[in-house]
Amino acid sequence: MKTQIKIRQPIVTVVGHVDHGKTSLLDRLRQSSVHEGEAGGITQKISFTLYPAEQLRASCPLIEQQGIKLDIPGFLFIDTPGHAAFTNLRKRGGSLADLAILMIDINEGIKPQTSEVIQILKRNRVPFIVALNKIDKIHGWKKNELELKKSIETQAKNTSQDFQEKYLTLMGALQAHGFDSDLYYQVEDFTKKIALVPCSAKTGEGIPELILVLCGLSQKYLNEKLALGKDAKGIVLEVKKLERGGYIEAILYDGELSRNDKIAVAGLDGNVIITRIRVLEEILPLSFKFQPKEKVHAATGLRLQLVEKEDVLPGMPFQIYKNNKEEIKALFAQQISESIKTDKNGIIVKADSLGSLEALLKILSQENILVLKAGIGNINKTDVTNAKANLQINETDAVIAGFNVSVDSEAEEIKNSVSILTNDVIYKLVEDLHKIKEDKRKEIEKKRILGLSPLCKLKILKEHVFRNTNPAIFGVRVEAGKLIQRLQMIDESGERVGKIKNMQSENRAVEVASEGQELAISVPGINFERRLGNKNFLYSDIAESQFRNFKKNKDLLSSNELRILQEIAEIKRKIKAEWGK
Repeated sequence: MKTQIKIRQPIVTVVGHVDHGKTSLLDRLRQSSVHEGEAGGITQKISFTLYPAEQLRASCPLIEQQGIKLDIPGFLFIDTPGHAAFTNLRKRGGSLADLAILMIDINEGIKPQTSEVIQILKRNRVPFIVALNKIDKIHGWKKNELELKKSIETQAKNTSQDFQEKYLTLMGALQAHGFDSDLYYQVEDFTKKIALVPCSAKTGEGIPELILVLCGLSQKYLNEKLALGKDAKGIVLEVKKLERGGYIEAILYDGELSRNDKIAVAGLDGNVIITRIRVLEEILPLSFKFQPKEKVHAATGLRLQLVEKEDVLPGMPFQIYKNNKEEIKALFAQQISESIKTDKNGIIVKADSLGSLEALLKILSQENILVLKAGIGNINKTDVTNAKANLQINETDAVIAGFNVSVDSEAEEIKNSVSILTNDVIYKLVEDLHKIKEDKRKEIEKKRILGLSPLCKLKILKEHVFRNTNPAIFGVRVEAGKLIQRLQMIDESGERVGKIKNMQSENRAVEVASEGQELAISVPGINFERRLGNKNFLYSDIAESQFRNFKKNKDLLSSNELRILQEIAEIKRKIKAEWGK
């Protein structure tokens, strides 16, 4: 009992590529003790599992067999998707995780998300072991009751060869990332080599050895780090709102917390939220359920109902409050300013938590993508307004990138020329960002080189005439190209119709309309019935010099724009045979 108070549970984060077995591993660890009936009653996926010392001994008989004295009071396992396992969980001085298990499907090897996680591990200097999962999928693999080392050595020749090739390939891949590694039973110094533990989350083979290596690493290298402090410190994982009242899920990573304590939570804008705890609940060991408590100590998973919770955001740090607001404010401000660094110009970035935002900003910095403003939460009207300001400065920066967030309806309605990209995988979001910025660059280059109005072909929707004259207002569909305000239009005969004054789509003013879009336009100075009653199409008007420029730079045009160009040339040549030649 004395040891449990002095040394907290190591926090172990399970990370890896999608479908490589992160959650399956925790399911395997939990199922030996989860009560029947509880598993079927699970209604939500949570991100932490409390794994006490007695369960370690039950799951890993090797601890008793090898006479290991277990000092740690167990583990707190964290399971969050992809890279977020680290980036959502930050504390002063580095990553919240003490150790990590990197799950790699031995048959698939290192995938892009795996590489991303490895870089985060490296950057945060978090010690980790590699679980080479899905050995049961290796052709001919036979599970037996032997210890893992003997099981590996007694596989059939072809199976053994296949296994050797796969794990040696992984060793090479890890070497390329700057890590020496080897099978766990061949590692002599765990500070110099990463331990590879072959296993199967499905069959359970290798899981005892995985636990044994975790215990050994924790007790040999982490004892000083695991000393339990007095003051409660934690991280908000998730903010949930329910009909019966909202609550937060959090990790307490140091100290003791009582239900009667006041806590201080960091706000993104530099403020400090001081609040009492209305309900304090702790995650039950090997369970998805919480139990009310008067006092808890780290490391553990919590569910808290707070008296003041309006501005509490995921990823924010909290700690016990002892009338030291200015001291806490300075500490939080330093932590957040270290996480969120922006530039004098660039795109707008949003993420679901402080940790996610920090990770995204670091990766964008590595990719040389500048960020003007960054924040937590869904993409809103203000974000679009900020991005629109870039249209006057640098059009390629009129972009909002959102990681694991949604777009408010108001923002969607007014976005117009602003590009909004969202994704829940960072490297995919970055790929999309590069593409949209390159597309915008090409569009700007096209305008610069050609100095032209857009090419456009409109179909007149005669069933939608809203006003006959002063000005004429009627419906059109953009058949090809792009429509903008003040564009001079001609009809199929080559006669000028006039300039488009206003454009509306779904009762909202628009500045640009793209191919396939239907909208209402107004054209001053014409009577629709007399001027366009027998016409079907309108085209953007271009001069001969513009036409020649288009032809010279046709590689910048789409196939539809080239088709419109040819149609306009044919119309013009009905009036002047040598036009544009």
